This record gives sequence, structure tokens and C-alpha cells, in this order.
Amino acid sequence: MSRIRSISISFIHMLKFVKKDMMLLAAGVSPVMIGAAIRFGIPFIENLLVKYTGLPYVMEPYYGLIDILFAAITPVIFCFVAAMVILEEHDDHIDRYLFVTDLGRRGYYISRIIVPAVIAFVITAALLPIFGLSDQVVAVEVSLAIAGTLQGIIIALLVVTLSSNKLEGMALTKLSSLLMLGAVVPYIMPKPYSYILSFMPSFWTGMMINENNIVYMAACVAVSMVWIALLGIASKNK
Repeated sequence: MSRIRSISISFIHMLKFVKKDMMLLAAGVSPVMIGAAIRFGIPFIENLLVKYTGLPYVMEPYYGLIDILFAAITPVIFCFVAAMVILEEHDDHIDRYLFVTDLGRRGYYISRIIVPAVIAFVITAALLPIFGLSDQVVAVEVSLAIAGTLQGIIIALLVVTLSSNKLEGMALTKLSSLLMLGAVVPYIMPKPYSYILSFMPSFWTGMMINENNIVYMAACVAVSMVWIALLGIASKNK
């Protein structure tokens, strides 16, 4: 019970820190604006392209891919905010003091990464039915939210493990976000060549939507767990 209380207090402390940083605060509220832009902007552009080209559709076959990317946006943004807080606390040597309290190293990372990721999952699962472009069943929408959340955790751990300060963290976040582009591969590269990028969790999400087979979600989770385990070990040795 004391560990749970410590994690809760630590998470609340992080929220107070984020409240003082307008950039991080803006990042936290941006998913709704991004979702609205996708939901109303993409169909509008599609209609213009159809009228201009005379084709029956242009972007519509890729609506599922856009939903995959949107499902990853909220977790990545939330975990980016968490990673920036961790790097700030690392620079100020605050994390070292927290590690020796009842919170511990594990509780610290739970409060800084896992709790925000869980919140991001709930928000993503709520926003997808509203802003999603493709007509998916609930099980697929939940799977996309899970995949996006795991992607966010991986990116946060990459940033925390490989960065020594916030400036490096921001640059690395942009680079590590390229992991989301693995979802594009099943749409543009035929089998078996596409499996070259099967080490990317988002690749399996793309396979799930492109082939309309939720079984691929198991591979996405398995690959994500390998990433998280390896990065977790690396972060301990930092």
C-alpha cells in the first residue's frame, strides 16, 4: 500500500512540474486538436482529390493506416512529456534521491512512464471511435490503442536511455518516432520482403489492419515486450 501511495504522490508531483512548462502542457492537450484535424481535414482533402483526378478514391484505402498513426500519437506525446520530466530530474539529480525512498527505481519509472501510458491508452481508446477514419470493430480499436501505448513506452525508454539532457531528448524523440512508420511497410512492400522490418512493433499493427487479421496483434505485443525488456535493462545500467 505504501508503494502505491508513493507512486501516486510521485505522479502528482510530475503533473505539477508539467503544469509549469507551457510547452509540455500544450503537448498534453494536442491529441484532441490532431484528432479533429484528421477527422475533418482528411475526408475534405479526399473529396477535393477525387474531384480533381476523377478517380473513385485516392486516400481512402489508407484510412486504416492513418488510424494506426493516430492511435500512436497520444501515447507518444504523453510518454514524450514523461521522458522530458525524467531527463530534467536526472539533470537536477532528483531521481537519485527518489530511488532511495520508498518509491524506489521501479516505482519511479512506473509513476513517470507506466501511469502516463495507461492514461494515454484510455484517452486513445476514447478518441479512436470519435476521430477514426476507418470503420473498425471495438476489438480492433482497443488493439490499436494497446499497440500505440506500447509504442509510446518504447519511445520514452529510448529517449531516457540514450539521452543525457532534454535537448538531446527532443532530438531523439523525433528520430525514434520513425518507429511508427513501420506500419506503412505492409501497404507498400510485398511479402516476404516486408518482413525485413518485422522487428518494428508498428509493422505488425500495419499487417493487422492491412490484412484485416487481429491475430497479428499478438506478434506486435511480443515484439514490443522484447523492446521494453531490453531498454529496461539498458536504463538500469545508465
